[in-house]
Amino acid sequence: MSALPELTIDDALVRFLDAQRSRLAPRTFRRYEEICDLLRNCLNGYGHIGLSGLELKRWERAYEAGDEEAFCHLMGPEQLVDNLGEFLGYFMIRKVAAGQEVLRAAGTVTKSLARWLHQQGWIDDEALAVAVDRGGDAARDLPKADELASLLYELTQRSPRVDDPNAVADDDWVEDRLQIERVEPGALWFEGGVGPLKVPKQVTELAQEGWSVTVVLARVQGAWHLLEVGNVYP
Repeated sequence: MSALPELTIDDALVRFLDAQRSRLAPRTFRRYEEICDLLRNCLNGYGHIGLSGLELKRWERAYEAGDEEAFCHLMGPEQLVDNLGEFLGYFMIRKVAAGQEVLRAAGTVTKSLARWLHQQGWIDDEALAVAVDRGGDAARDLPKADELASLLYELTQRSPRVDDPNAVADDDWVEDRLQIERVEPGALWFEGGVGPLKVPKQVTELAQEGWSVTVVLARVQGAWHLLEVGNVYP
């Protein structure tokens, strides 16, 4: 059985927050605490999915014995960094009802955490670069994606009603998570040749090619309309 890491994720987050306490304003520090708590929740809920071999067996034994926070109690900081993509790209979007300030802070705090871990010698240069890139992208894109989702929801309220989806031809009905393939002023195109979807200019100022959106779309009288929208994933 492989040995426990010198520093666990839980240890790292506690020490990181202790190091920030004296340099941050109280309100900012509370935000750091909030993001670290969300990060713990994400790691303890989903981090084990990426484990294998002895690490997975060790986690399973601890979890089955009643330790629901076994991932953060057992894994080291490298696993923390490896799971930032899940935290920023899925958990903060799908599982957290957060405003734009919290979404922006998720990227900012994880960047700060990665730099601190690197300064302590607990992650290498490559891991730092990956974490900083992810944190920077998240701080910039997550609030925009949240705003885009709100604008798209407003668009659904102006779309025509489709009372019987079964009456719509299969080629004219899409219910899926689709990638945005093209953005032009006032119009979006999605993968699979779906589009154009006419949208307000504000939408195309925010939307980015490569982002994906959970949607229900219907083509009515030759034009695509957005009937339902879920999350936007940068």
